[in-house]
Formats: sequence, structure tokens, C-alpha cells
Amino acid sequence: MVGLKEELLKSIWHAFTALDLDRSGKVSKSQLKASAGVLSHNLCTVLNVPHDPVALEEHFRDDDEGPVSNQGYMPYLNKFILEKVQGNFDKVEFNRMCWTLCAKKNLSKSPLLISDEDAFKVWVIFNFLSEDKYPLIIVPEEIEYLLKKITEAMGAGWQQEQFDHYKIALNTSREGLSAWELIDLIGSGQFSKGMDRQTVSMAINEVFNELILDVLKQGYMLKKGHKRKNWMERWFVLKPNIISYYVSEDLKDKKGDIILDGNCCVEALPDRDGKKCLFLIKCLDKTFEISASDKKKKQEWIQAIQTTVNLLRAGSPPPHKEARQRRKELRQKLLAEQEELERQMKELQAANENKQKELEAVRKQLEAAAARAAEEEKKRLQTQVELQDRFSLELEREKMVRQKMEEQVAQKSSELEQYLQRVRELEEMYKQLQEALEDEKQARQDEETVRKLQARLLEEESAKRAELEKWHLQQQQTIQMTEAEKQELETQRIIKEQALQVAMQQLKQLELERKEALEQYEEVKKKLETAANNTKSWKDKVAHHEGLIRLIEPGSKNPHLITNWGTAAFTEAELEERQKSWKGKKAISE
Repeated sequence: MVGLKEELLKSIWHAFTALDLDRSGKVSKSQLKASAGVLSHNLCTVLNVPHDPVALEEHFRDDDEGPVSNQGYMPYLNKFILEKVQGNFDKVEFNRMCWTLCAKKNLSKSPLLISDEDAFKVWVIFNFLSEDKYPLIIVPEEIEYLLKKITEAMGAGWQQEQFDHYKIALNTSREGLSAWELIDLIGSGQFSKGMDRQTVSMAINEVFNELILDVLKQGYMLKKGHKRKNWMERWFVLKPNIISYYVSEDLKDKKGDIILDGNCCVEALPDRDGKKCLFLIKCLDKTFEISASDKKKKQEWIQAIQTTVNLLRAGSPPPHKEARQRRKELRQKLLAEQEELERQMKELQAANENKQKELEAVRKQLEAAAARAAEEEKKRLQTQVELQDRFSLELEREKMVRQKMEEQVAQKSSELEQYLQRVRELEEMYKQLQEALEDEKQARQDEETVRKLQARLLEEESAKRAELEKWHLQQQQTIQMTEAEKQELETQRIIKEQALQVAMQQLKQLELERKEALEQYEEVKKKLETAANNTKSWKDKVAHHEGLIRLIEPGSKNPHLITNWGTAAFTEAELEERQKSWKGKKAISE
């Protein structure tokens, strides 16, 4: 239905654009309503669609402001007419009605070699072959196709070179021809020279029947009747889904139809009953026997009918419509490729222009750089001469400076040698100082060992003294006991006194060991003082060498207070207090 609607729109567009326009190129409201009413009524009549004048009046209301273009009619046309079309109408009658409305205004007044009827058929063919865009035009490829078909129908040879010249002239001015320009082209006889009007008219009619009426083949043949079984000559017309047969080729007296579908078939029959070139058309409900005039016609009809049945089985359109669709698709493909090529050409052209601009800019830059280089070369030569003169002066001055520097280097070398000698002496002194420090460190370690031994002896002496005091207290407690126990206590006292004497002897031994430890401590102390004196002498020697090395000095040499509780366990005041307390307790016990 979309293809049918598009075909109807083309004819209606011609009819509607033929309406009288005002100076602005638009139709006034009153003219539009009147003309649209007449056109709508005629369209509804030929298309077998009910006419609705109320809808038309409502569509073009009087409250609209200003004139309305012909586009205002299209919504009404689509909604109230074209959407209701079912296909049960006479296409020729529809096209003739639209032709009547537009031909008088647009058809050329100059005499043509074709009749008005032929011009009408050319106009209908134009609507079939034209592009699907408005205003309608037929492109050169379709013009060539149509003129070839007409030339073949006339039995003449196709003049390709003549058409190529015409095509070149046409392409330089516009994309294609309008319907009226196509009629003028065919009516001028430019491509049908030597042919009479009747031959041209017959050729146009044949092409019209094929392209518009979908006549795939037509001609006289004999048909066998179903009731009386007699043979009658009939004019057969083959279309995509039907074979109609008439009394004569004027198509006025139709005798019947042979409905074709995918289940039909056609078979050749042997000659019989005095009839030759027989073939059979089998349908679901009937079988038709037909006799062609000769074997060639018989084969042509069998092949045409079989091709039509095959197309019905495949659901394909008629060959001329399929060919037109392929040509359109090819043109669209070529147009897309051409547009893509033009786009690429524009991009290349733009890129080329950019490159040209870049090259021009580079050329200018090179020229400017060359000018700058020449100027710089001139300055360089001038500068070179000046530098040569200056270099000579600088060279003489450099020689004098070099001599002075050599003298200074010799002096610095001597000073460096003296400095290195002093460094070596200092390194030697540093090594000796390290050895003295090692000796001092060893002496301190020996002193620490003696101090620990002395502390251990003092701890043992303290423990013995504590034990003696404990025994003394027990002895005092024993004396205070009763006389009955005195003897026993006396015995124990004697035993304890003996033990005390033994402890006193041990204490004396510990005292001797403590004195020996003190003597060792004094000896170590003397060694430490000797090492300190040696260190001091080395320090004095180092001071004479500009203070490059600072000696590590030993710690404080103050004597440590040693008691039976350990090294520096009590101060002297605390020790005296404890001695007084001990003497008081001893006096009490005695």
C-alpha cells in the first residue's frame, strides 16, 4: 500500500499544483477550499472512497490566519482519502482525471508529433519512473531507459551517441526533466526521426501497457470453449496474476479471465484435431486449451506464463517494477558513493589548502630565515675580524697570565708538600695517642675489676659482722636467764665464744684480703695516674701543632668512698652515725 500511495500522490501533486496561485505563490483560503473540494470529490469518485465534505470544511476553518500553501491540503488528503483506498479502482481513469486538471495549464502550445492521448500516456509513465521527491523530475538514466523501450517498440536502432550528447548538455544545466519537458522531448521527434506518428503512438502504447498496465504479453490466439468445445480467436492479455481474453484488441468486449497463482502450471500439448501449437494452462478449478499461431509464439507464451507463475510463487513484483527498483537502488548507491567521494574530495581539498597555506608560511619563514642568515653571516664576518684582533691581544695577555700562574703553581706545590709533611706527622702522633688511650682504657678495666673484688669482700665482712652481732644479742639474752639455766647457757656461751673466735679469725683473714685488695687498687691507681700523665704530655705536644687533633680526656680521679656495704654506699656522715649506733648497742650488751 505504501508504493500505491506514492504513485497516487505523484498524479495528485500534478493536479494540485495546477491550481491558480496568487502572486505570492500561495493559494488563498477561498480558492484552496473551492479547488480542494472539487479535487477531493473527483478523487473520491475515481478511487471509490466515500466523500466527507464536512471534514474538508473543518480542516480549512475560516479562523486560520493568512493564505495556506498547498502543503495544507496534504494532511487532509492522507487522512480522509488515501488511507481509505483499497485498490479496487481504475488506475487509468484516476490518472486521466488528474491529467485533465493539469494538462491544459502545463502542456506545451507548440505542435507535437504525438497526440494528446500519447502525451497522457507519457505523463503517466513519467509518474512511474520519476524520483520520489518533489518537485518531480525524471533523471537521465530513466530517460534513457524509456527512450530505449520506445525505440525498441518502434523496431528502430538506438542512437547511443546522440543521447550521450543530450545527456551531457542536460547534466550541465539540471538534474533531470519535468513531465512536460519529457513530453516535449518525445513529441519533438528528436529520437524518433524517420518514424511516422502512428508508429510512435503504437510504441508509446506498448510501453504504457507494459509499465503502467502491467501487461507482460498480449496477442491473438485460439481458445477452446468449455461448453461447446469450439475454437474461437481471442485477444489475450497477460498480467502479473491474471490472463484476460477479449473479442478484439480494443479491449471493449471482455470474455473472461484466467486467474493465476503459484499452483498453476502450463504444459505443451501435441497437435491434434487439426490444431497446431497447442498448450495447456492448468488452474485449481479449470483447465484451458490454447492454440498459438506458430511455434515461436507458442514458446513465448509458455515461457511468459511460466515466468509469471514462478514470480507469484516467489512473491516477487513484475520484472519491470523490480528492474525499476534495482535502478533506483543502484542510483542511490551511486549517489551515496558520489556524496562520499565529494566529501572525501572536499576533505582532501581542505587538507590541500591547509598544506598550501602551511607551505606558503614555511616558504615565507625560509625567506625570512635566509634574510636573517645573510644578515647574521655579515655580522659574523665582521665579528670574526673583531674577534681575531681581540684574540691576538687576549693571547698575549694569556701568555703573561700563564707565566704568573705557573709561578703560583710552583709556590703552591711547595706549600702543599709542607702541608702533606705536617699531615703525616700528625697522623703518626694520632697513632701514638691511640695507643696511649688503649693503655688508659686497659688500666680502667683493671681498676673496675679490683673495685668489684673489694666490694665482694666488704659484703662478706658485713655479713660476718651481722652474724656476730646476732650471737652477741643471743649471749646477752642468755645471761638474763635464770641461774638454773646459767650453767647450760655458760656451756653454750663457751661454744659460741669459740665459734666467735673462729669468726674473728675469719674476719681478720678477710681484713687481710681487703688490705691486699686496697694495695692492688693503689697500684692500679698509680698506673692510671701514670697513663693520665702520659696523655697530658701528648696533649701538650698536640697543642703545638695548631690544634688539629683533640684528645679524649679521662674522667674524674676523685677517690671513691668504700665501705663494707659496697662502693660509695654511704656518705661519711651516714657512716659516722652508724658507727655511733653500733658502739652504743655494744656498750649496752656489755
